[in-house]
Amino acid sequence: MKTGLVLEGGAMRGLFSAGVIDVMMEHGVEVDGIIGVSAGAAFGCNYKSRQAGRAIRYNMRFCKDKRYAGLHSLITTGDLFNAEFAYHVVPTEYDVFDGKTFEENKTEFVVVCTDIEKGLPVYHRIDRFDYDALEWIRASASMPMASNVVELEGMKLLDGGVTDSIPLRESERRGYKRNIVILTQPEGYRKEKLKLMPLAKLWLHRYPELVKAMAERHIMYNNQLDYVAEREKEGTAIVVRPDEKLPIGHTSHNADEMHRVYMIGRRKGEELCELKL
Repeated sequence: MKTGLVLEGGAMRGLFSAGVIDVMMEHGVEVDGIIGVSAGAAFGCNYKSRQAGRAIRYNMRFCKDKRYAGLHSLITTGDLFNAEFAYHVVPTEYDVFDGKTFEENKTEFVVVCTDIEKGLPVYHRIDRFDYDALEWIRASASMPMASNVVELEGMKLLDGGVTDSIPLRESERRGYKRNIVILTQPEGYRKEKLKLMPLAKLWLHRYPELVKAMAERHIMYNNQLDYVAEREKEGTAIVVRPDEKLPIGHTSHNADEMHRVYMIGRRKGEELCELKL
């Protein structure tokens, strides 16, 4: 039976997931396929390149660098996380991504984006490490109202979490009947309707299908949580989640805060590996 790894997003909450998967790599846990959304895509690619520790390392290193992320980047470029520096300079110059290992590793790696003109999820498999691969990862993690639209293959794309936050069904559709699902919210969490919807309607009025998806995202997300719970009860999904709300927001410029969340993930990773996967 093929095993999939499903990684939801959550911006800086994704450092919890990074901690979990780093421990999995250190324990030699192999999976047949990975599907990641937003931060799950940005950090999950390191699993295929076998680079444990990379996600927390570069985030702590650059968290206070205005070239990387923050209000300065948002004002000057339109992207909260600087498109060029964060997604192209860092992985090719400062904390080099191992593209050779990524390409040689036969594990399927899929990112989820949102087609903002259709309001539908787009699933894109990445086999090669090149400029376009980094752009697909950037698109998956580009939050509406905090990012420029990413155009790839004739589509206008943004954050995959808007239309498929926890892509367990897609992983199963691809043949992975046993899945490890890493969530970044604790058990019992339920998403509420976006409070900024009035602003979203104004800001994104050119993309009514995207606005509709954002308005209904809490319904989609909570339904996905129910589906994950069903699969967990049946025994086809192993679910890893924090015990309580993670002590970090969507963004952070505090290296100690990042490290705490990462270590929470590592502890959960150790618990997971005790199951002798």
